[in-house]
Amino acid sequence: MGRTKKVGTAGRFGARYGSTVRMRVKRIEEKMKQPHKCPRCDIKAVKRKSVGIWKCKKCGYTFTGGAYIPLTDIGKVVLRSTRRIRELK
Repeated sequence: MGRTKKVGTAGRFGARYGSTVRMRVKRIEEKMKQPHKCPRCDIKAVKRKSVGIWKCKKCGYTFTGGAYIPLTDIGKVVLRSTRRIRELK
């Protein structure tokens, strides 16, 4: 295998696809593979099962989210607005 100090997990592509695409893949995969916070138990134990499906290792909570991160920016906006609507009722 070649040297992958700069490109990390995208080193598997070698010299193919261009440096910009490889760096973009690296950033996405680093965000995706790090432990995320569970919305139910607030412990960093959430891992990706498949595209858009996330599961907490601690409490077993399975939920849907973004393809690469469990809670997208648009999802955060929706949560805030629905929480505000519930409080008004």
